[in-house]
Amino acid sequence: MAEPAGVRRALIAKRVLVVMAFGLGIVACEDDKNVYVPPPPPKVTVAKPVVETITNTLEFTGNTVAYETVKLVARVEGYLEKVHFQDGQRVSKGDLLFTIQQAQYKANVEQAESEVLATKAKLDYAETEYRRFSRLFEQKAAAATQVDQWRFERDSTRAALEAAQAKLANAKLELSYTTVTAPFNGRMGRRLVDPGNLVGAGGEKTVLAEINRIDPIYVYFTINERDLLSVIKPEDRSSPDLAKKRAPPLFMGLATEQGYPHKGTFDFAAISVNPQTGTLQLRGAFPNADGAIVPGLFARIQAPYSQTKDALLVPAEAVGFDQIGRYVLTVGDKNIVERRSVAIGERIGDMQVVTSGLNGGERVIVEGLLRAIPGREVTPEEAPAATPPGAQPKPAT
Repeated sequence: MAEPAGVRRALIAKRVLVVMAFGLGIVACEDDKNVYVPPPPPKVTVAKPVVETITNTLEFTGNTVAYETVKLVARVEGYLEKVHFQDGQRVSKGDLLFTIQQAQYKANVEQAESEVLATKAKLDYAETEYRRFSRLFEQKAAAATQVDQWRFERDSTRAALEAAQAKLANAKLELSYTTVTAPFNGRMGRRLVDPGNLVGAGGEKTVLAEINRIDPIYVYFTINERDLLSVIKPEDRSSPDLAKKRAPPLFMGLATEQGYPHKGTFDFAAISVNPQTGTLQLRGAFPNADGAIVPGLFARIQAPYSQTKDALLVPAEAVGFDQIGRYVLTVGDKNIVERRSVAIGERIGDMQVVTSGLNGGERVIVEGLLRAIPGREVTPEEAPAATPPGAQPKPAT
């Protein structure tokens, strides 16, 4: 027997309600499982500052300059006959470098020598005649005017002899200028004039080449006014000689070198500070026996100037910088990140000297800095103990 339509609709409604109730129960169970759990604090690596006795140093940048530089010029006119060196060759003092045509200057020397001989002969004759007429005058056999005449001849010929001798010396000097020699041990640049060219024409000093002495080699650099006043002791201001004796050694490194492998000495300081830049020019001298350091190179200079004990050092990457200034991030007792403003000194290898802002007992964050936010909690992990680097620069061996 078929069920009435109203009964069927009631049964369908009940079934829909049961399904809806069952679905709501499932959703409620899933909501109970998805409870929010906050993530654990980020992990960071911490280390305590290292206490080390260091040498305070100042660091500068400069450029290498030849110890001596000479432009070799043709001092007489003539054709360049021969070049006696290879471009870039090392030469010793006195080595022959250029020869200028000598025939004319040798002839001038010979001519001057003949003039000297002729003038000497005239002088001998005038001396003889003067003595002869002087005796005759004493015997009243000659006039006084004759004696005076031969005295004049003698004196004028003596002056002419001196002029001839000076002309001979000048001729010999010009002959010596036809050979150009090395003024010191050094390295030649390239020749600027080829053999066969006329040099020294019209009295101009034709530049033939340039020679540099690069052992030792200079390094010029500047120190600012604040650093200058901090390193000058009161007693040094009244005694420049004492200040020079106390001048520390200098250490130099080139652009591609690690550290400062070259040891040198302080050599010169300018007599005044440049008012436009507020700096004083300084100079150091460094041995360069192998000639590996050439003029014009960029150089880094380190100058130790005093001893400071118990300096605090932290890894250089732990020091940050923002609008307020230099800072490090530390972890407190409750593992909360704190920002500490610090003042820094020189950098020694991978370590940075901290002059103020830390007392040595803090846990400084050295890794995971991007995950460390001041005021937030972190999970600190101790870093392996680091061996502090020696601050005293090592001289070159």
